[in-house]
Amino acid sequence: MNRLAGATSPYLLQHADNPVDWWPWEPEAFEEARRRDVPVLLSVGYSACHWCHVMAHESFEDEATAAVMNAGFVSVKVDREERPDVDAVYMEAVQAATGQGGWPMTVFLTPDGEPFYFGTYFPPEPRHGMPSFRQVLEGVAAAWRERRGEVDEAAGRIVAELAGRRIDLGAKAPGVPGADDLGAALLGLTREFDAVNGGFGGAPKFPPALVLEFLLRHHARTGSEGALQMVRATCEAMARGGMYDQLGGGFARYSVDAEWRVPHFEKMLFDNALLCRVYAHLWRATGSEFARRVALETADFLVRELGTNQGGFASALDADSAVPGVEEGPHREGAFYVWTPDELREVLGEEDAALAADYFGVTAEGTFEEGASVLQLPDRDPADAEAEGEAGSGLVDAGRVDSIRERLSVARELRPRPGRDEKVVAAWNGLAVAALAEAGAYFERPDLVDAATAAADLLVGVHLDDRGRIARTSRDGVAGQSAGVLEDYASTAEGFLTLFAVTGDAAWLDLAGVLLDAVLKHFVAPDGALYDTADDAERLIRRPQDPTDNATPSGWTSAAGALLTYAAYTGSSRHRTAAERALGVVGALGRRAPRFIGWGLAVAEAALDGPREVAVVGPEGDADRAALHRAALLSDAPGAAVAVGEPTAGEVAGEPAAGEAGRGGGVALLADRPLVDGRSAAYVCRHFACAAPTTDPAVLAASLRSGEGRG
Repeated sequence: MNRLAGATSPYLLQHADNPVDWWPWEPEAFEEARRRDVPVLLSVGYSACHWCHVMAHESFEDEATAAVMNAGFVSVKVDREERPDVDAVYMEAVQAATGQGGWPMTVFLTPDGEPFYFGTYFPPEPRHGMPSFRQVLEGVAAAWRERRGEVDEAAGRIVAELAGRRIDLGAKAPGVPGADDLGAALLGLTREFDAVNGGFGGAPKFPPALVLEFLLRHHARTGSEGALQMVRATCEAMARGGMYDQLGGGFARYSVDAEWRVPHFEKMLFDNALLCRVYAHLWRATGSEFARRVALETADFLVRELGTNQGGFASALDADSAVPGVEEGPHREGAFYVWTPDELREVLGEEDAALAADYFGVTAEGTFEEGASVLQLPDRDPADAEAEGEAGSGLVDAGRVDSIRERLSVARELRPRPGRDEKVVAAWNGLAVAALAEAGAYFERPDLVDAATAAADLLVGVHLDDRGRIARTSRDGVAGQSAGVLEDYASTAEGFLTLFAVTGDAAWLDLAGVLLDAVLKHFVAPDGALYDTADDAERLIRRPQDPTDNATPSGWTSAAGALLTYAAYTGSSRHRTAAERALGVVGALGRRAPRFIGWGLAVAEAALDGPREVAVVGPEGDADRAALHRAALLSDAPGAAVAVGEPTAGEVAGEPAAGEAGRGGGVALLADRPLVDGRSAAYVCRHFACAAPTTDPAVLAASLRSGEGRG
């Protein structure tokens, strides 16, 4: 066992028995490189990464390759999910130098951490114009020995270029994006939209959850049918394709083709949390039974497959697993999920197997590898049609399909399961809290709200310390050593704010305030720009800073959204101002590259709409209060802040002190909101200026749809 044996990261533990003398990311590794006068070989990946497993098997488990690494380098292994700051800094260098990036990421550094040679996956033998990993190792070692001046010069030049990339908003920072900016972003997305297959761009095609959130909010604010149609088409195509697990629910990481047919099979917590929320919001906007089914199946997948014993959610399921019947052999991508016609017949019998093959698109030739097929849903699901009043329209009998699904699911559970990354990531759990809280409220599933609350409790009890600082990860209920980055504070705050909206428990609002106060203190530059790491975090070759959204909201845009919502609840001008300054970069980015600033655009929609604030007051347990609360939650007013509680006449809204938004249980938005004629009432406000209250849920819903209540 090497030095990784004591790690908490499952990815690092996967390499603990390599013959490579791995070091974790720590100062001692760089001191050792300096003592030996050798380069640092930095290898970055994550546990569910297919090509990371491939390179590990081909090279890191090979004694001869390990001997070269041990003799000429100090080798450092990093889990990108545990140290996103390290990953971000060196991925930026890789992309700047090569024009592309990915994992595993392989970077050679000086003992001062300065990069000078880059790559991703390297094969064990030369292939497709790519050198072998051994050739790379030998070439880098020779350059270090024989052309040291060139190496040092290249490293210095790269670090200087990276240092010059700071985003400086300055005194001329652009303002909050306006309607024209958001309209231009919509136009840009329309140009990139795949009208045939749904989604944006070509292969590989990733689920555009954040862009879909923007489009839904844009439709809600403007009534744009084009925006809504792009969401409908994309959501339909993704959930009918092989990227969606037609038996167990949940989405794979991406589709290798443009038609959503064949996935890269790893399943990530963040994808499924974000997509659960998108489908729930699509149902809220349209009443689509299809969207409702997918949202609930995805929520159930999260709880069933990723829930941990401590109440949180694990990070991912691997793409690879052992082939059924040959568990001792090499793992294969997708082995748990794919089917052949013979396997269908073995489980279902001849007649139902024929129906299943036609229904799920299983062919003799196969749609994946070695004659196997990924299950798809080429035709409309009969249960969806039945729920929407289309029974008897010639579709396959829903009960028969349900029986087939159940038998296939039972048989699949006998296969070797993909590995699970048990690491609990604060930011991604915050996203799951928000998704499950909303799904539970929308679909009247209190068990999902309970699951969201349990995960939030874990974040408070294990990740959050008494200084208001959050740990990035935990495992088995023990916090890891990595400090939280901006997305951990912001996405966790987003989860707490959503849980407050659903439950009315003001403790969640207070805790969100604690996290956002840490953001304002440690992550915000004087001009309003945000950094991904705190001002007291480990110093790297540059302080990472990136407002663009990727698979998850960037820390920058996530913080803008949480700050905006918190200000809507508390009336805090300090938090509102910080949100607006952070949104200053979104207008320009949205015009140029809207696919990569989706959540920023969604937050800008909320800012443009207010966001509207809805205060629902009445006695706890009162049916009228519950009906008004539900009507408020089901409004699709962009980013609406919903608060529910007892009437609090006599309290006065004011600027909250740091970490004291609820002021001991009182919520500023609920302050001085009496009952109306002794009945529960709802107040719709904008910047705390409110329209006349109503006691009628239908009137409340109509006012939020029409844009009334703007003060």
